[in-house]
Amino acid sequence: MLKIEQVFVFLRKETNNSVSEKIILGIDPGTTIMGFGLIKIVDKKPELITIDELMLSKYDSHYLRLKKIFEKTIQLIDQYHPDEIAIEAPFFGKNVQSMLKLGRAQGVAMAAGLSREIPIIEYAPKKIKMAITGNGNASKEQVAKMLQNLLKLKTLPDHLDATDGLAAAICHFYNMDNPISDDKYTGWAAFVKKNPGKVKG
Repeated sequence: MLKIEQVFVFLRKETNNSVSEKIILGIDPGTTIMGFGLIKIVDKKPELITIDELMLSKYDSHYLRLKKIFEKTIQLIDQYHPDEIAIEAPFFGKNVQSMLKLGRAQGVAMAAGLSREIPIIEYAPKKIKMAITGNGNASKEQVAKMLQNLLKLKTLPDHLDATDGLAAAICHFYNMDNPISDDKYTGWAAFVKKNPGKVKG
């Protein structure tokens, strides 16, 4: 007898040829909190599946945090079977060490998706804010409130990293027919081709 999750996966595969249905995983990877949100597109309308965050500050080791990000991303992929992953692209700041750590967190999340051959689309932070609020300089609170109204969320999470992850997914939903992403990777080969300097033989 098939379990509920197995039946769900089977039904998804049967209807996967329909462009009106798609599951998108949005990720806001960070060194202290990884925010994520999953939406399901049904008849060209987004429906919330889940929104949450992975707290990483309790782990002293930066490398252990990276391991937890990888494991959580794999867990989400295996549990919800997203068709695509939308991730917030790196931003440039003055603190080089912080940028390095953030870049590693983003890279680990991308590696998890690529290991499952899930297409990954990157969006710049300003593009995500613009897609959600119409203002590329909007605050996290403004983004969260717009998402709350759009998806009829009763409450917002304690940390807005979760809504940032959800915002990436919604941004991708808005741009599926006319993508404005900075980069798109459909597998390791595509990633290596676009980033030859990041891969060592």
